[in-house]
Parts: sequence; C-alpha cells; structure tokens
Amino acid sequence: NIPLIHQVVVAQLAAARQGTHSTKTRAEVSGGGRKPYKQKGTGRARQGSIRAPQFTGGGVVHGPKPRDYSQRTPKKMKAGALRGALSDRAREGRIHVVSELVTGDVPSTKKAMAVISALSLEGKVLLVVGREETTSWLSLRNVPNTHVLSPDQLNTYDVLVSDQVLFTKAALETFTAGAPTGKSVKAVAAESEVEA
Repeated sequence: NIPLIHQVVVAQLAAARQGTHSTKTRAEVSGGGRKPYKQKGTGRARQGSIRAPQFTGGGVVHGPKPRDYSQRTPKKMKAGALRGALSDRAREGRIHVVSELVTGDVPSTKKAMAVISALSLEGKVLLVVGREETTSWLSLRNVPNTHVLSPDQLNTYDVLVSDQVLFTKAALETFTAGAPTGKSVKAVAAESEVEA
C-alpha cells in the first residue's frame, strides 16, 4: 500500500523537523514608531514607519514563525506501513536473520563485520539488534553504511532507506511477539526465517 507508506513516512519526517524558524514582523522589529516625514508636500510616497516591509531592515510579511510540524498518525497506520515495507524487502530477499552477530562478552567490530561480509550484504544495512545484546551494540557503533535499531525502534522510514535488513534471532522474536498481530506480520517473519 504505497499511499499508506508515503503518508506514514511524510509524517515521520515532519515530526523530526525542529520548527524553531522565526522572523520578526513590523511590530516586533525595534524602532519605527515615528512617522519618517510628513504625509503631504514632499513629493515622495507616503510612509508611516521605517520598519514597514518595503524598507531595508523592516519587518517580514508572512514569514515563518515557530510551529509544530508533527502529524497524528494512528498506530494501525504505522503498523500497516511497516508491514508493507518489510513485506516488500522480504519479497526481494533482502531480509536476513543470524543467530547472533558477536559471540561472547567481548565487543568485536571485526567479528561483526565478518558476519555481515559473509552474507554479502551490499549498500546500506539496517541491523535490528535486541536491547539486551550489549556486545553487538558496542561492536556495531563504528561500522560505515550501517544503522542499528532495537526491535521497538523499527520504523518504516529506516526500512525503506536501507538496502538490506538484518535481524538477530532474538530481535526477530521480540519484534514478532510485540508487533501487531496479523497474518502479514507472521508471513514476513516466516519468510525471513526460511531465508536464514
């Protein structure tokens, strides 16, 4: 459902906007309280303030003001868009599952990279790692072209901007258990496990 995915991604990017842009109107610019010259008799156009918009240093007309760009997106819409994005990646064989990225308690970027290289993953890789997998998190902090998320952080935008999605087994189990119930979620998980 491309329109749904589009709407959710637009809302997500809008919510990330800072929205602190601001300009001053003629009322807010300092000065300009006195009429610069008399109304009639000068031959010039009548003016009431040197802070009117037509003057250099004057106020801005209809300029940006601080605002909140976030849109309210229902949970079911977010879940549906995420399902659609993951289903698309699964159809193309771009979802992968590994038992774990780093064995043992010592973080090792080298070992984590070896696992990723063994799968021949090209382009941007989205790694979904369980929150309790501390070793994997530490090992993946400095790897280029990768983005690490926990299952509860998984979102439509990050799935779409990534070329490959790699789950650890624990993360996939957490995601499927916590994700909205529905045929398509289980289907995506099943396809992923078959590929692994």
